Amino acid sequence: MLAERRHQLILRALRSGGPASVTDLSEQLDVSPATIRRDLVKLEEDGLLTRVHGGAVVDEGDQPFAEVAEVRVAEKDAIAACAAALVRDGQSVLLDIGTTAFRLARQLHGRRLTVITSNLVVYEELADDEGIELVLLGGMLRREYRSLVGFLTEDNLRQLHADWLFLGTSGIRPGGQVMDTTVVEVPVKRAMIKASDKVVLLADTAKFPGTGMAKVCGPEDLDMVVTNAPVDTATRAALEEARVEVLLAGKAQA
Repeated sequence: MLAERRHQLILRALRSGGPASVTDLSEQLDVSPATIRRDLVKLEEDGLLTRVHGGAVVDEGDQPFAEVAEVRVAEKDAIAACAAALVRDGQSVLLDIGTTAFRLARQLHGRRLTVITSNLVVYEELADDEGIELVLLGGMLRREYRSLVGFLTEDNLRQLHADWLFLGTSGIRPGGQVMDTTVVEVPVKRAMIKASDKVVLLADTAKFPGTGMAKVCGPEDLDMVVTNAPVDTATRAALEEARVEVLLAGKAQA
């Protein structure tokens, strides 16, 4: 693999998944740890990432949806299948922005549901499914991330109610705080939480701790977390204290 291509893949992995170790990057790209270390030195010299002990981190920023959608698809699909099994026909489902919510939407085909979303990719996925009553929230378009935001979106949510919210995140702090990298999305996420009976956080293992500068909510605002790997000890303790149920894709965790 050419160095330029490796550099692109390293940056993509760090932007979508947060901090990563040399070992993780080596396994993902199928190259030696020594090669990854040289790549990280070069990328740091170019000002594109920061090396930390054993790995590297990059400011995730506002990544294009198409780029993030290519990362950890199998893990997202496992989480989506677990989440979809929670929903009964006839219920209403609120889907957040993000790629895991999109994978969940794909699991809902053929169901008799009401789906509410500000996620344009979810809308496009379900638009032709006649069994689903689809509600698209209004708002200001974020073209690169295929979502709608702003006071119009928040006003729409104040007039709606959902049985389930499936919430995305950039990262979860050890104290259980749900974070996001994009401040403009936070008020919409908070309005979604208020509009829903049950709040389920969808978070693959890279989101522990993940990244994010803006707090969306605390663990007390969650009912469940669906993930694809065991949660770290500190975060798990915070979730247990807040009586949040953790579902490991495929089976329930107490």
